[in-house]
Amino acid sequence: MLTSVFSAGNSGVDGYIVTVECNSLDIRLDKYEIVGLPDAAVKEAKERVRTACENSGFQFPESAITVNLAPADRKKEGSGFDLAILLGILGSNNYLGSVNFEGKCFVGELSLSGEVRSIRGVLCMCAAARDAGFKEFYAPEANAAEAASVEGITVYGVSDVRSLALHLCGKAPMKPTECDRSLFESDLGRFELDFSDIKGQGMAKRAMEIAAAGGHNILLIGPHVTGNSMISKRLPSILPPLTFEEAIETTKIHSVAGILPEKVSLLRTRPFRSPHHTMSSVSMVGGGANPVPGEVSLAHNGVLFLDELPEYNKNVTDALRQPLEDGKVTITRVNGRVTYPSTFMLICAMNPCKCGYFGHPTEKCTCNPISVKNYISKVSGPLLDRIDIEIEMPSLSIDEMTSDVKGESSADIRERVIRARKIAAERFKSMKGVYCNAQIRPGASAETVKISEASLDLLRKSFSAIGLSARAYDRIIRVARTIADLDGSETVEPPHVAEAIQYRSLDRKYWR
Repeated sequence: MLTSVFSAGNSGVDGYIVTVECNSLDIRLDKYEIVGLPDAAVKEAKERVRTACENSGFQFPESAITVNLAPADRKKEGSGFDLAILLGILGSNNYLGSVNFEGKCFVGELSLSGEVRSIRGVLCMCAAARDAGFKEFYAPEANAAEAASVEGITVYGVSDVRSLALHLCGKAPMKPTECDRSLFESDLGRFELDFSDIKGQGMAKRAMEIAAAGGHNILLIGPHVTGNSMISKRLPSILPPLTFEEAIETTKIHSVAGILPEKVSLLRTRPFRSPHHTMSSVSMVGGGANPVPGEVSLAHNGVLFLDELPEYNKNVTDALRQPLEDGKVTITRVNGRVTYPSTFMLICAMNPCKCGYFGHPTEKCTCNPISVKNYISKVSGPLLDRIDIEIEMPSLSIDEMTSDVKGESSADIRERVIRARKIAAERFKSMKGVYCNAQIRPGASAETVKISEASLDLLRKSFSAIGLSARAYDRIIRVARTIADLDGSETVEPPHVAEAIQYRSLDRKYWR
């Protein structure tokens, strides 16, 4: 008897439907095969399914069983097909009666006791099932809340094989799992770190506000103990809250990577990734035999923070160029090609020299001029060209460090950032894929940015005086547009341009 049960797999952050065809011949022959390009984890499902079947109160059939995972030309990976394979075997031997599997999709790994264990990428699978027209989605109980975030499909959390069999036979119906959007919205905006904790550094705070309002990449450079890391780690607290759609998109990546925190069904805050400088380029952009997302994708819709930028291997920082430009990264392997989204804000912090005291007003730098130059030159020109804002962090005075005056809170800064983002979103509503000023394509600034003649005149003079590149010119225009949005100005005026030019002045001081 032939029975077809539907399951799902993942390719990157895109799910796909797999038809599990189970054929059982009524002959006493101990033959049990799984075909359809299964990997090692899928092949091992044979023994998991057999033992789980017996420990769930069913007698495993003594017949010739063939399981085909279609489409047969696509490699199947992971343990998420266990549940569908078991149901197919039970159905093909008429152990479940007249159960109709149409419109139902089943995913989950089986334990030897018959319990259904959690798997990676359930959110992507559920979205694929919904898009394919399925009405019901059965997932491990631990993943049910995650899958329930997908609208338009009924999700059931399965704890064990026995309870699922009773549900399918209509003897003990299970309750569907529902997504509570109010819970998602109630947790938005809760942060332990706040900008009010930072003393001094007024210009750096202003630069961070501009970066958050326009989605700009930013570089902080300064001696030791100037607060580079402290101010960078507080950036998420002033960014606009995640929309529900952004939360779904971001959660998909973390689910596929297997790093979604326990009992968290949907990410509620923007990711903040801070990898160590000893990482490899594969860890940064993703890869492996079965490609998994790297740091640039795990930071999607959030922040990627690189502390001590010159300490990173040049191959690692150079690998950032394409994701920063395209907002996605494509990994090609023998088994196929996977694309992961990677739209993020890049925040870099560095010391001006190896010892960290070059330019310090009181501490003496122990580096000679050549070593200072060599240290600075570890940051490549092409990467600098992709950074919109550069800020020098001065050392704090004793009065600033001992002051009891609290700075402006993150909540107040965030209000201005959200207001500026809304202005930009309205301006770009007719442009596909552009949501903030940092995403304005090179050469398109003239069409999207209203700039006064006086501002253009200031730009012309600065271009020749400072020696700006064409890419730097575009960056200045974008930053000036963000400053104008924060001011509520429809047109970019000379003060906005002048401030934006200040944020490109470090090129001359350190790299030229």
